[in-house]
Amino acid sequence: MESGASNSCTTKGGKYPGIKDGSWFTQFRYGSNPWMARYVYGFIFLVTNFLAWVVRDYGQDAIKLLGMKQPGRFKECHGGRDCSGTIGVLRVSLGCFMFFMAMFISTVGTSKVYDRRDTWHSGWWFAKASMFVGFMLLSFLFPPSFVYFYGEIAHFGAGIFLLIQLVSVITFITWLNDCFQTDKTAETCRVYVTIVASASYFICIVGVILMYLWYAPDTSCILNIFFITWTIVLLQLMTSVALQPKINKGFLTPGIMGLYIVFLCWCAIRSEPPGTSCNRKAEASKRTDWLTLISFIVALLTIVFATFSTGIDSKCFQFLKKETEEEEDVPYGYGFFHLVFATGAMYFAMLLVGWNSHHHMQKWTIDVGWTSTWVRIVNEWLAACVYIWMLVAPVILKNRQVSEIP
Repeated sequence: MESGASNSCTTKGGKYPGIKDGSWFTQFRYGSNPWMARYVYGFIFLVTNFLAWVVRDYGQDAIKLLGMKQPGRFKECHGGRDCSGTIGVLRVSLGCFMFFMAMFISTVGTSKVYDRRDTWHSGWWFAKASMFVGFMLLSFLFPPSFVYFYGEIAHFGAGIFLLIQLVSVITFITWLNDCFQTDKTAETCRVYVTIVASASYFICIVGVILMYLWYAPDTSCILNIFFITWTIVLLQLMTSVALQPKINKGFLTPGIMGLYIVFLCWCAIRSEPPGTSCNRKAEASKRTDWLTLISFIVALLTIVFATFSTGIDSKCFQFLKKETEEEEDVPYGYGFFHLVFATGAMYFAMLLVGWNSHHHMQKWTIDVGWTSTWVRIVNEWLAACVYIWMLVAPVILKNRQVSEIP
């Protein structure tokens, strides 16, 4: 599909009539390759993430100068420390959010590659680079009260991003299982399905044991024990529902979903702030060493990858899906793509400030604080509930339709 989407502008009857085929200037200006465009947007988002981190950890003095450091200009965080780094993250996030929202408004509804909005999405990079810089500079001119208001709104935007990502992950897992269960591949892929499912459950068990050892060293760690034990209950519940005769989804999807919720549980407990005897790993994370630096960089790259992969998965959210796709259809939903990146801008801001606009974050840390812990835990529970509903909904709706037939 990428090769078909990457064709240059054609002449008469093609994508852009009257334009010479193969011109590098045409390809750069008019943007005949929307697949390449998504990587450019991903790179912009990656740079913005690192910019927000630099502003938070090393740009406090610059933020104070930009704000002219007047009394009351920067509200104090807990411990009497100012929030210049936190508000800097929010300003960078706000600039990124405005850019992608502008792109969303200008590209939503694009369905054909010959649409002018397709040209705008895939090209005109000088204009969009200027627009991005303009929005970023504008975000530093807003008063702190407006920026903190944006920080409150960002909580909901980040929640929307997590929900979109959750549906995308579950849809992908279900699609993978359906591919393996088709008439053509069911017999040949049975061994591979068994191996992947067995490996998934094995990793889940190992992960749970390690969490008990690392984050629940004694019986006083009641909250962590509850989190981990409830994760086991959810894994068992998902497996039991998937194996019901009327559903019959096998071990693959609940096994992979088990990996996902175990990962979310680990992220939640790992986000607990230092100072508790139940989180020795958090105490160790206060020391800036090579492992901390690598973990932080990997975490930022994970944010970008999650946003990128979710953004191109617009077909999961189409209420009316086409049975057949035409050659002139856009390869993915441009509006949805930019909307995901806009909410992703809110999401990375919440991770860098620990979901608390008045919370001071240590250097080289990300997604730390009790608010972060509960956000992850609720996300885990919601993931299990959505997955179970996606399993039982077809059966329930089918039974309801049968009962309504006179």
